[in-house]
Formats: sequence, C-alpha cells, structure tokens
Amino acid sequence: MNATTPADGAQAKSSSASDNALAKKAEAARGNSKTNEVLTATGAMGKAISSEVQKVIIGKSHVIDNVMVDILSNGNLLFEDFPGLAKTLMTNTFADALGCDFKRVQFTPDLLPADITGTNIYDAKKGEFSFKPGPIFCNLLLSDEINRAPPKTQAALLEAMQEKQVTIGVVTHKLPSPFLTMATQNPVEQEGTYPLPEAQLDRFMMKMMVGYPDRADEDEILQRRIARKKDDVDVNTITEPNIVVKMQESCEDVYVDPAIRMYMVEIVARTREDPRVLVGSSPRGSQALLKTSRAAAAMRGRDFVTPDDVKSIAELAVAHRLILKPEHQIKGLETGKVIQEILRQVPVPTV
Repeated sequence: MNATTPADGAQAKSSSASDNALAKKAEAARGNSKTNEVLTATGAMGKAISSEVQKVIIGKSHVIDNVMVDILSNGNLLFEDFPGLAKTLMTNTFADALGCDFKRVQFTPDLLPADITGTNIYDAKKGEFSFKPGPIFCNLLLSDEINRAPPKTQAALLEAMQEKQVTIGVVTHKLPSPFLTMATQNPVEQEGTYPLPEAQLDRFMMKMMVGYPDRADEDEILQRRIARKKDDVDVNTITEPNIVVKMQESCEDVYVDPAIRMYMVEIVARTREDPRVLVGSSPRGSQALLKTSRAAAAMRGRDFVTPDDVKSIAELAVAHRLILKPEHQIKGLETGKVIQEILRQVPVPTV
C-alpha cells in the first residue's frame, strides 16, 4: 500500500518538475564548461569526509552534514550545547579528516587578545621586534567556551572571522587558507560568562546544537569504545587544505535561479517585519543563506539550488541573527520558531 497521500503525491510531482526545470536552466547557464563534474566531485568528497567523521561521532549524521555545509561555505560555526556532547571531538575529527592544521584555545576570564593573535617580541640579538604568531594562525581554530572570555578578548577574533587576517600594530598578517573558527558555548551556565555581542554572533555563518544521543546510539558509543580498547579514535585523512579551498570555490558555480534568490530575500525581509522581532537579519543573513544553500546543493551532488536546500539550512543560518522583543523573550519564544513560521508562510517558488 502506498503511504503517500494524494496531496503529498501532487506536491512531490510538482517538486520533481520544478527540480527538472532548474536542472535545465543550470545546464543552459553552464554551457560547455565542466562545472557539473567538478561539483559532483565536491559532493562526493564532502560525503567521504562526513562518513569518516561518522566513524567517531555516532548517530549525528545530520549535524555532521551541516558542519560540512558550513565548511564548504567557508563560514564560522557556533555550537551552543551542553558539555560532553562531542563538540570539541567533532571539530578535532573534522580537522583530521580534512588534513588541516588544527589549534584549540580554551577561553578563560584571564585570556588576553595577544594570547590568540600573537604579538611582537623584541629580539635582543637582532635589535628589532619580530612577530610571534598566536594559535589563530591555523586552518581550523576551536574557540572552546568562547563566552568565558571578556569582550576585549572575544573581539580579537572579529577581524579574523570576517576578513581572514590579523592586524598587530600597523602590520596586517594574512591567515592561511582555508581558515574558519568553530566556537562552543554552554547555553545554561551564565555565571562568570560574557554573552557574545550581536555583532559577533552575526559573523558566525551558522549556529547549531548537537543534542543528546538516543539509547541505541549511546549503546553503540560504549560498544565501540570497548572494541578499540582506547579513548582515541583513528581517523583517515581524506583531503588537504588546498583541495578544501578548491571545493569551497566550486560552490560559487552552483546555479541560483532568480526565483530562488527572491525566495531567500523574502525569508530574510520578513524577519525585519515580524511584530515579535526587535532587530531582524541584516543582508549578511541573506548572503549566509545563499552560500549555505549552494553548499547544501553541492553536498547533494547538484549544480543548482532548490527551495528544499534553502529550507533545510534557513534556521541554522538566520535564526541567531534575530533579536526578539523583551516581552517575547520573557515568554520563552525562540528565534528558530520564528524562522520556521516564516518558512511556512512564504510561498515556495515554482520554476
């Protein structure tokens, strides 16, 4: 017996027809170039990296795929979740699978900006100052418990997160490519913490939670630990930094139809018009939606963006950019719920 209702069947046919139309438009835009082959390779490589990470992180395939989307988007990522849910392990595992240089900074109240960026040190033998790079000079920086450091130290990351560079004195130092920050923070522990300012939250491409594993997954975690007889998990290196950069660049060739583009604009614009929202998303939010939707399409082996790509990533890319009015914050309304309601209200474009 077919479990699909007539309405669902009609919707599926409409979606399939729309996808076919988008595929033809993407082919016409592509011409004779081999963009589709490159994006197919990018998608295959992304899935291989995700599969390698899933050997370590059990039962969180959707989270791992979204982290991979963030990496392909060349964006920063904020994990907000409880301790012990493998946020740090996931970041470290991704670094190993990507073949990238990984550094971890534990944010504490006494951490200084120079402890992250580096500083000029006087060399007595040469009689001059020389620059000693800090841990930020890497491909993947884990900013662990970022809200434990005071605002001055948090701000040391702002330039690096946006411009991929660090300025010490009057000299600007470029960071290696690729460079992205993955930060963690505990959503319930507020004592001795400094909430991230909205301007810094806006610099994170995505914000997500890992969540607790279910009973079967937690049993699998224990079973694998018993089998390997050690805490560490061996991870194969799938790629290297220059290939990661090429994968990120390939996502720029994913076709975005004008109707899909206006769909993104409408979603973001409605965050500014919602009566429950004090401050809506900036254009940085719509650009994040564009980049992550393209990366999501590439991960699925396509060279064109569909409305489903936009829907799958909208809450992660936009929700953390909203500031609710105080009365709705008191009621416990979450920005993610606002985005979900907007997605239900905005008409899905037909191509």
